Amino acid sequence: MTQALVLVLGLLSSAAQRPITTPRELLAAMHARYDGKWYRTLTFLQHNTEHHPDGTVGHSTWREWLQAPGKLRIEFQPADSGNGVLFANDSVFSFQLDSLRGSRPFVHPLLVLGFDVYRQPVERTVAQLQTAPRVVDLSVLSEGTWDGRPVWIVGAKAGDLHTRQFWVDKERLVFVRMLEPAPRDTSKTADTRFNKYSAVGGGWVSAEVEFLVDGQQQFLEQYDEIQTNVSLPAALWDARQWKAARAGR
Repeated sequence: MTQALVLVLGLLSSAAQRPITTPRELLAAMHARYDGKWYRTLTFLQHNTEHHPDGTVGHSTWREWLQAPGKLRIEFQPADSGNGVLFANDSVFSFQLDSLRGSRPFVHPLLVLGFDVYRQPVERTVAQLQTAPRVVDLSVLSEGTWDGRPVWIVGAKAGDLHTRQFWVDKERLVFVRMLEPAPRDTSKTADTRFNKYSAVGGGWVSAEVEFLVDGQQQFLEQYDEIQTNVSLPAALWDARQWKAARAGR
């Protein structure tokens, strides 16, 4: 049976599932839909476009490795620069010239909603979404549409486009959007969008991620060289082995 057919059958079977009435039931349905099917690892090359306040536009390239749940390694190109970021063990580590420059506790919400929800217990996902400072109100579930498709909205009532919230495609049960007060100016709205989904590795990959503030694009990520379920060494996720595990060595 082809991968595409498996996904189609999964979508058709959703009609027989118990109705979703709460955010917790939605997270459970997301996990159940792809449990045992969603890829464990993902690698890709990321091309960035950044819009600066002075009107100039910058471009950069990052190579990334992901292992769900909770692990993401980003090496800024060129590969031998020794610069990058590591997300692991509910923390973030930053590197410059192969030296650790800082670390702090951090749960990456896009990792949780885009990948980890399918490969970890539902209650862990719930706990992570209620971790300060980026708490999502899991008592509020509403409905809307996005890009012509029906969505679930968690954390805000329909029509509220500022309160911290995330949107999930009803049919595919994949994360498509997050809205929240912008970190630098909470009167403005930060808008993160997962675009251009395609079925791969038993799940889905968004090949474009867009970051906007009050409707103006600030940062755009575009992915290619996408591979799933690649065997990855444990050293990739060990901050002490950043240099030894670096691809450019």
